[in-house]
Amino acid sequence: MAGSGYVFYLDKCLLPVTPEKLQISIKNENKTVKLINDGQINLLKKAGLTEIEFECMIPQVKHPFAVYQSGFQSADYFLNYFERLKTSKKPFQFIVSRSKPNGSALFGTNIKVSMEDYRIVEDVKEGFDLTIKVKLKQYREFGTKSVSIKGGVTTDTGNTTYTVSVDSTRSQESAPSTNKVRYYTVKEKNTLFNIAKEEYGDGSKYKLIMEANRNVIKDPCDIKPGTVLKLPGI
Repeated sequence: MAGSGYVFYLDKCLLPVTPEKLQISIKNENKTVKLINDGQINLLKKAGLTEIEFECMIPQVKHPFAVYQSGFQSADYFLNYFERLKTSKKPFQFIVSRSKPNGSALFGTNIKVSMEDYRIVEDVKEGFDLTIKVKLKQYREFGTKSVSIKGGVTTDTGNTTYTVSVDSTRSQESAPSTNKVRYYTVKEKNTLFNIAKEEYGDGSKYKLIMEANRNVIKDPCDIKPGTVLKLPGI
C-alpha cells in the first residue's frame, strides 16, 4: 500500500507512512452441532467482533515519503499516542481512506475499535526507524436495563399484581437535526471524519460530505482551513 492512495487514521492521528499490508478478520460465532444420527447442523448466530492487524513504520528521522498533519513529529509522539489509546479504556475510530491515482474514491473503512495490543520492533536493517505491530478489535456500543417494581395490589381472587417498568439506557450519542442543507468552514486540523462527527453525530457519514464537495475536495485527508463545505441534509 506504500505510495498508493491509502491513508490510515487511528482516531485523529494520521500514520506518517502507510502500512504495506492490512488484515481485517470478520469473525462469526456460528456453532456446529452433532445430531444423534451422526449428522451435523450449523446454528447461525450474530457476527463476532472484527479483528484488524497491520504493521506500520514510525520514522525517527524525517523522510521525504512520510506525511505529517502538522509538520514532522518524532517517534516519541506516536509511541505516546499509541500508549494513550491503549490505556485510556475508550474506543476510537480506525479509518482507512482509499482513492485511485486520479483522485476518485474507492471503498473506505471506518470502524470503532479498541487498541488490543501493539509491539515495538527495532531492526538494524531499518536504521533508526521503528516498526509497530498493531492489533485492534471492533467495539460495539452496549446498554443496560433497569427494572423497577412498584407496590402490589391484591385482587378479589387473592392474587397480587405488580407494576413493572423497564428503562433501557443505551450508550450512544444523539445526532443533531440534519434535515437541511448547511455550510461549514473548515478549521485548522479538521478532517472529514471530525466534521461529520460534529455536524451529524456520526463520523462514518464523512462520505456524504466528500460526495457533495467533489469540486473543492481533492484529497479527503488534506482539507485547507477556510474551505467552505456544503453539508447535505439527511
